[in-house]
Amino acid sequence: MKKIAIYGKGGIGKSTTVSNMAAALAMSGKKVMQIGCDPKADSTSLLRGGIPQGTILDLAREKGDAVTLEEMVTEGFAGVLCVEAGGPKPGTGCAGRGIIIAFDKLAEKGAYDVFKPDVVFYDVLGDVVCGGFTMPMRGGYADSVYVITSGENMAIHAAANIAMAVESFHGRGYAELGGIILNKRNVERENEKVAELADDFKTTVIGEIENSALIAKASEQGKTVVEAFPDSAEAEAYKKLAMKILES
Repeated sequence: MKKIAIYGKGGIGKSTTVSNMAAALAMSGKKVMQIGCDPKADSTSLLRGGIPQGTILDLAREKGDAVTLEEMVTEGFAGVLCVEAGGPKPGTGCAGRGIIIAFDKLAEKGAYDVFKPDVVFYDVLGDVVCGGFTMPMRGGYADSVYVITSGENMAIHAAANIAMAVESFHGRGYAELGGIILNKRNVERENEKVAELADDFKTTVIGEIENSALIAKASEQGKTVVEAFPDSAEAEAYKKLAMKILES
């Protein structure tokens, strides 16, 4: 089982990228689980036709220990196993705590043993790299961390903070930094700036996703581009990125 955490600032395209990679690998015959670690709980929506997934945190509040694995994990496009950690209501608690509770519940119910996924993706908000948001980096969870960024200054800043956190924690047995994914926004010197970021952390830009209206069009349909436009160049780019990460 390969366990991969994808981090990046809010709005940078993490969920779109992760969902497309999950769909691509599932279509190739892999058993894939995608765990959304963002309090917005929208990581898996493109795999579920735009339909929201009930969160583990909400289920735990409602049912406590009686919550079942089947309630926490649902099947999306091509059989991708969809999970949303969830988060507290605004102003009522720490969002990172929701991730910790979700991971505890999945472990308690033996999710990995029951479903036996070949690949697990953790889709993690990276604006704040502390507390529960570092859980996917810790030993026993992700094997490697990939950071999504564009060439925009705020995205670069967030990506650098995430990479520093991975670098800091790696000596404690946490996941290693696998590389940078460039999700293009067509800003000035975009490739050069992201390449410089990768050099700073002695890693590589493992893949690039072009800024595409077709990806947005698929999202408007509540689908991944891999599902909506499987023969497109955009779908092929996600397939190549997914395989490159899987084989790295």
